[in-house]
Amino acid sequence: MTPAKPRSAQTATLAEIAREAGVSAPTVSKVLNGRADVAPATRARVEELLRACGYRRRRAEASRAPLIDLVFHELESAWAMEVIRGVENVARDAGLSVVLSESAGRLTPGRTWADQVAARRPHGVILVLSGLDASQRALLTSRSIPFVVMDPAGDPGDDVPSIGATNWHGGLAATRHLIELGHTRIGAISGPAHMMCSRARVDGYRAALETAGLPVAPDLVRTGDFHHEAGYRLGRALLHRPDRPTAVFAGNDLQALGVYEAARELGLRIPEDLSVVGFDDLPVARWVGPPLTTVRQPLMEMAEAAARLVLDLGRAEAPTAATRIELATSLVVRSSTGVPSA
Repeated sequence: MTPAKPRSAQTATLAEIAREAGVSAPTVSKVLNGRADVAPATRARVEELLRACGYRRRRAEASRAPLIDLVFHELESAWAMEVIRGVENVARDAGLSVVLSESAGRLTPGRTWADQVAARRPHGVILVLSGLDASQRALLTSRSIPFVVMDPAGDPGDDVPSIGATNWHGGLAATRHLIELGHTRIGAISGPAHMMCSRARVDGYRAALETAGLPVAPDLVRTGDFHHEAGYRLGRALLHRPDRPTAVFAGNDLQALGVYEAARELGLRIPEDLSVVGFDDLPVARWVGPPLTTVRQPLMEMAEAAARLVLDLGRAEAPTAATRIELATSLVVRSSTGVPSA
């Protein structure tokens, strides 16, 4: 006799899922709770049934730990510290702690991470410049663990709540500022090409040039990785050119500092010989000499918004439509930009 199928996505019970999987209800409960004492084949079968029927743990069943999981694509810069401060501000007020982890440069965390989160049962998960694959989303959804992506690397999908910034407008504002100063040969060093934020910033740079009637020279646009070393290496290559640019939009503050170093080595003064604009407005942008003109990305406010959103999603009695929030960027003019020299 064929086993009965679970009734529906909304009404299926653990007992029905257990019967369909050919296991006991306690085994299904172990899978839901991320317990390690379940055979891999059994776990996979139960997980597939949980996904198929859209099972969601009822709020009454969800005894959450007082935690927010914060997952970084890479955890190694002052940029990350601003995000951590923002999440900590909201978590502290809510009486929660923050668990930090890193996906080691991968666009999605590993499967082991998802199982660990399921076992911890935090109030929510915030992923920074990262994302989740379909099975990870289903795993967290079935445990009623809400998640939000901050500054998504790619398209998070219509069903994934996310927090971002107006990157295109920031790239536009940075480049327009340089054009208004009189620069016509403006280089750009983007972040990784697979990241939406870096592509949007360069698209804004191109739009500013085109609307000003200036050519977009492909050989003046270089692809970096948002690290200081890339700014130095690519900045040095741009500045070694006989027709070097008189200004560089560095894509982020760390790459801008790399351009500073390249300019110093080549005997170029900032801003007399070269204007430089960054993006982010990290604290170091105010401290370097000369202080860096940059696009302020409200990182702490973005992180606070992501933390508030994930907690709001956790309080909801039913799933809500995915939310996409973009916070405004703004140009901060300091001393690293000026009129081009004759």
